[in-house]
Amino acid sequence: MAWKLDSQRPIYLQIVERIQYDIVSGRYKPGERLPSVRDLALEASVNPNTMQKALSELEQGQLVYSQRTSGRFVTEDLSLIQSVREELAKYQIRDLIMRMKKLGFQKDGILKLIDSIYEEVAISYETGM
Repeated sequence: MAWKLDSQRPIYLQIVERIQYDIVSGRYKPGERLPSVRDLALEASVNPNTMQKALSELEQGQLVYSQRTSGRFVTEDLSLIQSVREELAKYQIRDLIMRMKKLGFQKDGILKLIDSIYEEVAISYETGM
């Protein structure tokens, strides 16, 4: 199934974020070989050049590395993976807080609402609903 990509933002950056998420959430394990550029491009329904650009960006950030003839692999640096995980979470939290502030919420109201929704989600998650 094609990935949901937003035409309002650069596609390669959305691909970087998606693969980062897949790594930090455990879909791709440390040391695991990633699918080929062609396979990932097909999965995402994007041009292979766009996928190549995204993977090069991930290499620059050292989240993935290349082995000449074997392909690309997820880093085995668990502290780097944890750091990226925290940065992705912070980005999501910042975005949520900014949207809540635009709705007129103050800190206490935001935290109270998050706490109540957290309980709902935790129960649903635990029961598989």
